[in-house]
Amino acid sequence: MRRYWLFKSEPEVFSIHDLAASKGKQTSWEGVRNYQARNMLRDDIKMGDGVLFYHSNADPMIIAGSAEVAKGGYPDHFAWQPDHKYFDESTSPEKPVWYMVDIKLKQIFRQPVTRAALADDPVCAQMMVLKKGSRLSIQPVTEAEWLAVHALGVVAG
Repeated sequence: MRRYWLFKSEPEVFSIHDLAASKGKQTSWEGVRNYQARNMLRDDIKMGDGVLFYHSNADPMIIAGSAEVAKGGYPDHFAWQPDHKYFDESTSPEKPVWYMVDIKLKQIFRQPVTRAALADDPVCAQMMVLKKGSRLSIQPVTEAEWLAVHALGVVAG
């Protein structure tokens, strides 16, 4: 069964346009260092799942488009590289702690979906991303929310 997710990224760090410029419009989604989000990457997020690409820590914060999971959860090997910014000495190839997935760009919204637009939509108004104190970088999204966001966002040609 296909599931749906919202992945947050700061556009100055990695934007949907960076994804579009990636080889094959695909990249690994590495560097998640929160146990709840890690568990979703490891256990729940599967190939073929839908991803809403959310630009956080931006003005305005928006859902910029969507992607698809191209490869389900696997160990985040950057955690084992001492010279990498995501290095974590508590993990190893034998005992991985952190996980990642690969995503592939599906579409960039010509009209990104703002938080205000989400809040005004009866289906999207209850999305986790709008809840006070919701800081999780990966969040589940219902199929109804997925469809409503795509109706709000005008898909670029």
